[in-house]
Amino acid sequence: MHKQTIQTSTNKYDVIIGEGLLTNIAEYFPKRYTNILIITDSAVRSLYAETIQTGLKSHCDNIGIATVPAGEASKSIDYYYQLLTEAVDHHLDRKSLIIALGGGMIGDLAGFVAATYMRGIDFIQVPTTILAHDSSVGGKVAINHPKGKNLIGNFYPPVAVIYDVKTLTSLPAKEIRSGYAEIVKHGFISRKAFLDQIMKTNLRNTLDPYDLVDQLQKGIAVKARIVEQDEKENDIRKFLNFGHTLGHAIEAELGYGNITHGEAVAIGMLFAIRVSEQIFQVELPYDSLLQWLKENNYPLTISSLNIEHVIDRMKLDKKSENAIVQMVLLEKIGQPKIVNLEDQVLKKHLEIFIRELG
Repeated sequence: MHKQTIQTSTNKYDVIIGEGLLTNIAEYFPKRYTNILIITDSAVRSLYAETIQTGLKSHCDNIGIATVPAGEASKSIDYYYQLLTEAVDHHLDRKSLIIALGGGMIGDLAGFVAATYMRGIDFIQVPTTILAHDSSVGGKVAINHPKGKNLIGNFYPPVAVIYDVKTLTSLPAKEIRSGYAEIVKHGFISRKAFLDQIMKTNLRNTLDPYDLVDQLQKGIAVKARIVEQDEKENDIRKFLNFGHTLGHAIEAELGYGNITHGEAVAIGMLFAIRVSEQIFQVELPYDSLLQWLKENNYPLTISSLNIEHVIDRMKLDKKSENAIVQMVLLEKIGQPKIVNLEDQVLKKHLEIFIRELG
């Protein structure tokens, strides 16, 4: 078992990573709760929800399970409201606990329910995907708006993150790809040695448990260092959005659920690297990343996208100011920088990029 403590200006919580944590999950709670609601999705419920519920029975008398359909489309105002109603029906009070059991979608959705129910109650992140190693840490919770991803949300940290890596054995290939895109992101904004290690990982083979845990820990450590310095995304926390400005726009334009978050971010990172090379006149590992993505079956065809629509969606990105798109670019590996891009410049870069990608 491995533990990292996230210390911010407003709170402190532990991120616990290990095997077999779900059966005795209450051992890792920061305190005792008498009323718990597990929020999960239809795919994860049958795999892990009852295991947690059974393990909690000696700890808590009142344990409920609320389920939404699997997929990004559930991160909506309608399911958010439905879950608030289930919280009321389950008689949650301000001393109750919500457990977010699932991937990044569930963590964001359940976290936003916890942040707003009775003005905020405790919640614990129990991630079950590789992608959620990123989203479960840092305290961002949100739901989507049809016009943009995560436009309705808050900064609301969990009281713990309990990451049982045994849950990762059930992931389909597209979820492995999605999660590893965020690990790649952490490599690009931190250290070349970490990035090189990731680029040697073959996602088509069975992942080595030791290497996976090592890379997850390193990725979480990168995010933790940044979040501890800038919890509310006023400055360097924006660096964690490397690849996300275009990635979020692609997700929204194609329709949530038609491409995974990480797959869209992978394309966004390629674009950010290409723009970085042009603006800073540097050479970055664009070709190496493109080859790795192809070898690991990432979807890379975006020729059908309407560039004007994509730019409009990029302007809705939370980093954008005064309708000017801000992107996280790289002066070199481990040295990200925020750059403003005017519409015409952005359009030119997108046209070239989409044509190159084919």
